[in-house]
Amino acid sequence: MITVIAAIAENNALGKNNDLIWHLPADLKRFKKVTTGHYILMGRNTFESIGKPLPNRTTIIITRNKNYFKDGCLVANSLEQAIDLASEEKEIFIIGGAQIYKEAINKNLVDQLDITFVHQEFEADVFFPEIDTTIWKEVSREDFIADEKNKYDYSFVSYKKKII
Repeated sequence: MITVIAAIAENNALGKNNDLIWHLPADLKRFKKVTTGHYILMGRNTFESIGKPLPNRTTIIITRNKNYFKDGCLVANSLEQAIDLASEEKEIFIIGGAQIYKEAINKNLVDQLDITFVHQEFEADVFFPEIDTTIWKEVSREDFIADEKNKYDYSFVSYKKKII
């Protein structure tokens, strides 16, 4: 099972200047809960914005740089190679960035989408691809109102690929 996990704004914004645009503790907590114990695949820019391997997860960094190395991480030179490195794992999570999301979805490598929708529009320089509802079926949704810890309304939404 390969899952894309992302937090996106209403205008599909993902980030700006290689960083998150908003701070949503509930999303970070959920991300940790869902991905802990699993392989997480990400592009080099996403890894460098995080700065270190995330605890209790196997990090695979995707980069075209054949000499790239980071302690505590696996490195792949393509998305397909990253998936091969994680092939023993039952659940693999693709955690970004925009190019990796787009490639994984366009190449039909993904089984489900795990999306946190932040109900706000933001200025951004990277965006999540449009979710094509002819391909993806919403299977669960939890809606939340902004509170003292989470500045914006948000929803956790899961999609599964439709059988066509």
